[in-house]
Amino acid sequence: MTENTSKTQIGLGMAALGRPEYINIDSLDRDKSEVAFMANTFKVLDAAYENGVRYFDTAPSYGKGEEFLKNWNDSRKHTDVILGTKWGYTYVANWQLGYEGAHEVKEHSREKLIEQWEVSQYLLPFLEYYQIHSATFESKVLQNKPVLEKLLELKRMIGLKIGISTSGPNQKEVIENALQIRIDGEVVFDSFQVTYNMLEQAVLPVLRDIKLQGKKLIIKEAMANGRVFKNDKYPQYQSLYATLETLAEKHQVGVDAVALRYVMDAIQPDYVLSGAADINQLEQNLNANSFTLNEEELEVLTKEKVDSKAYWEERSQLSWG
Repeated sequence: MTENTSKTQIGLGMAALGRPEYINIDSLDRDKSEVAFMANTFKVLDAAYENGVRYFDTAPSYGKGEEFLKNWNDSRKHTDVILGTKWGYTYVANWQLGYEGAHEVKEHSREKLIEQWEVSQYLLPFLEYYQIHSATFESKVLQNKPVLEKLLELKRMIGLKIGISTSGPNQKEVIENALQIRIDGEVVFDSFQVTYNMLEQAVLPVLRDIKLQGKKLIIKEAMANGRVFKNDKYPQYQSLYATLETLAEKHQVGVDAVALRYVMDAIQPDYVLSGAADINQLEQNLNANSFTLNEEELEVLTKEKVDSKAYWEERSQLSWG
């Protein structure tokens, strides 16, 4: 196997660790009690740290994600972890399995920012990235001067990297807008957490601008919420499935590792997030560090991209499980 020469580090996203149900195709059959979830989360966090993962990404809408992460790091007393969280979504399912309706509610107001910061600040002093959760034009958060001023205040006082995460077919335009934002001449955003994978590549043209401006780039959903795994529901992806299986066999890893490696080699972000829900998934994901993809392999995978609007419409049909 080829040694990992990419500057990209694999981080751990906690969307599937802090709450019992998440948007994905494959749902694990497991104990979904809060006690069992916390025990599993601690095991995954321990395994991640032992395997060199240092960036951990959470959010208030990830159920108990912030609480689990804080309690874990307080008990382990690690001094070299880097934590990131977000604000703007509230978890409302309250651990009710099969909860009908939206599990999280979006609100990009200054009041919500202040309310959630009151809790998120307890991740200090290891909190480095503070991000607007799924910034969109519709929420008008990028034009909300009181919100932007409050974020700048936190940056000045604490030294946080202020960022945004993006989702949806307008990611590129949202990022282009955010890169231009100044308040009294001061740059607001330092980091961008972006959805990018073999299927969804609409944001590619703006990633170069993020890097040229010295911003931090974090990639999420590298496995397209499970759609990179062979599934009869998606006959349109048969070519992708065949290619992934061939590459997985060649490099003696799983399809998940190939998906992560694709992001690492194609765009070289600062971090690509594993969304592992248990130790087995985490270990499989971390195999992405054991090989690299050559130019020909990257080119074949890049050709599998689909229309961005179709991608997000398909994602919206995924159920919580």
